[in-house]
Amino acid sequence: MKCSLSIKRGCRSSANNKYNNSPVGNVCAGQGVSVNKSIIDKYVLPTALKIAGQKHVLSVRDGIILNMPFMLIGSFFLIFAYLPVPGYGTLMTELFGPTWQEKVLYPVKATYDIMALISSFGIAYRLAEKYRTLDPLTAGAVSLVAFVMTIPQHIMFTPAGSDVAQLVKGVMPMGQIGSQGLFVAILIALLSTEIYRFVNDRNLVIRMPEGVPPAVAKSFLALIPGFCVLAVVLALRLLVEATPFGDINTMITELVGIPMSHVGGSLPGMIISVLLIGILWMLGLHGDTIVLVFIRPVWLSNMSENLEAFQNGLPIPHIITQQFYDLWIAPGGTGALLGLVIFMILRSRSVQMKQLGKIAAPGSLFNISEPMVFGIPIVMNPYLVVPFILTPVVLVIVSYVAMTTGLVAKPAGIALPFTTPIVVSGYLATGGHISGSVLQIVNLGISLVMYYPFFRIWDNLKYREEMASKTQQTAAATPATEQ
Repeated sequence: MKCSLSIKRGCRSSANNKYNNSPVGNVCAGQGVSVNKSIIDKYVLPTALKIAGQKHVLSVRDGIILNMPFMLIGSFFLIFAYLPVPGYGTLMTELFGPTWQEKVLYPVKATYDIMALISSFGIAYRLAEKYRTLDPLTAGAVSLVAFVMTIPQHIMFTPAGSDVAQLVKGVMPMGQIGSQGLFVAILIALLSTEIYRFVNDRNLVIRMPEGVPPAVAKSFLALIPGFCVLAVVLALRLLVEATPFGDINTMITELVGIPMSHVGGSLPGMIISVLLIGILWMLGLHGDTIVLVFIRPVWLSNMSENLEAFQNGLPIPHIITQQFYDLWIAPGGTGALLGLVIFMILRSRSVQMKQLGKIAAPGSLFNISEPMVFGIPIVMNPYLVVPFILTPVVLVIVSYVAMTTGLVAKPAGIALPFTTPIVVSGYLATGGHISGSVLQIVNLGISLVMYYPFFRIWDNLKYREEMASKTQQTAAATPATEQ
């Protein structure tokens, strides 16, 4: 969600700013900003903006997001299957028989277990859209076919009562079209679309005569590009099959997925991620978009493994998932700003701060931070930079320790919208454990403590500015006394 708030007093025009499309272009002046803006404008912003606007980065982000509505739908059925109410399971078994839960979980398997399949189509579709010269639907279909071709058409199956695994042909391992195959899906989608563009730009396509229906003509346009994509992917598959890896998914998992999981799924990696996110937001860039595109596949994979363990009654293996970040590290949105909003509403002496707090409150309750980030603004604000960057780091450490020690239940892999309010989301995301809600309340308290001293400084500054302005206006309105 994007919100645009304007504070007329004390703001300067950014019409001549070369980064006018960035929120940095709307930063208010007169706030004592001591950052060396010439260095930031010359070196930091160009690089960060290039990353933020890079076609492939945006396509991966937007393509993976295509999974979100389906995962949310699946989560509703998952909650229904495991509703944390005493006696619920027994009642449902009496009403619908012992297999009711398995049947309710059909939509869960249909949504969660094809994550890579959807991503392979979505990423290619979004990338083709950005090139404008390609047909997105064709690009998505070609990518989907290429991705399926990387998956082995057999599995090893061990019959009950036997210790010998047997080769079963004509089936695909479901894990490789789900979260386990996400890295392969990303790479194949990008590769196939680039090959498609390469062939299309050289006009190596079959064009049908006029009068042929557009849908048929487009299908023939995809023949040569599609053939080239599949030929390259086939060569890659045959090459990898000649190595000890055996298949592309295993190779990518061992060379890319495992190292990424150690970074994105570890406490140090999480701390580094939230630090980078906070720093980028302070520069006026969407830190979540830039940073999470690289580690979100790891978090989604961890989430899927947690869900499988939860469904089978096994210990939850992972702490760091998408839900861990959304629901415990960012109460009120990026920077854990809900604590600051509460102070602005209840303790502000500044009229401007109090009004802005009231405006931002509805969004903050649903973990949307843009009104605060660009309304106060947090961007380029030296008074609030410390709590904005460090509060999420403290919450990561506290939450991780609480879950590692068993004081708080780990996320069960249940996908919830990031806009789900705290307390409710903590209970649902842990599969019905009140400890998840308690930790969210504790984290809100930490946010209050972290922001309070900085809030007082900023509020006093704005209050003095308002009083000085009011005094000047009063003096200007008072007629001069005759001597």
